[in-house]
Amino acid sequence: MISTENKIRILNALSILETDSHDNYGDVTVRKDGNDINGNLFFQITYGRYQTAEQSYLKELLTNYVANNGQFANAISPYILKIGNGALAQNETFLNLLRQAGNEDSIMQETQNVLFNTKYYQPALEFFTVNGFTHPLSMLVICDSYIHSGNIKDYLRKRFNELPPSKGGLEKAWVKAYVRVRHEWLSAHSNEIICKTNYHTKAFMTEIERDNWDLSKPIKTPMNLWKFLHF
Repeated sequence: MISTENKIRILNALSILETDSHDNYGDVTVRKDGNDINGNLFFQITYGRYQTAEQSYLKELLTNYVANNGQFANAISPYILKIGNGALAQNETFLNLLRQAGNEDSIMQETQNVLFNTKYYQPALEFFTVNGFTHPLSMLVICDSYIHSGNIKDYLRKRFNELPPSKGGLEKAWVKAYVRVRHEWLSAHSNEIICKTNYHTKAFMTEIERDNWDLSKPIKTPMNLWKFLHF
């Protein structure tokens, strides 16, 4: 069970890991990590407090924002059909609209919160609950994976032998092994941009070493490893 206080800590930590702020709803990042049908990389936009991408839920987020009659809905609406292939990655008019909407419009902020809860937090919480986890740090690790990878990938789980608590395993041992394997995977990734996101797992390994399983201590986040990607 994750208390309201610990959920807030988890959400703030995830936001800080993504944007170097706990409430930067207007954060816009352009990264060369989109994939076309031929497997070629292209620059795509990731946006908001939790950084949802063009090839993830950005189109859905903006569609919902328009449906919610956001302040910048009319200006953003014509761009929605162009999302998903990198066509807008260098469009400063569009990028500035995203920044304004996130920074100035509470409707955008709430639309982001709702989408994050539906698409990331609740699926992560289901995995957390079904597999018998209890510690807030475990939920932070799991939720981070749902944001970055969509779920806990089976090919990573097959790289270590620890069982989840629901199957008789030790929670801390499972989380420690998973973070180690995910860190190794990220660090060896062929895409340099994805490789550099291993600062997430570095942060989690630090918290494990600090025995910060209840997240009562401030989380140390090495954001300097990521800032070069922001503009």
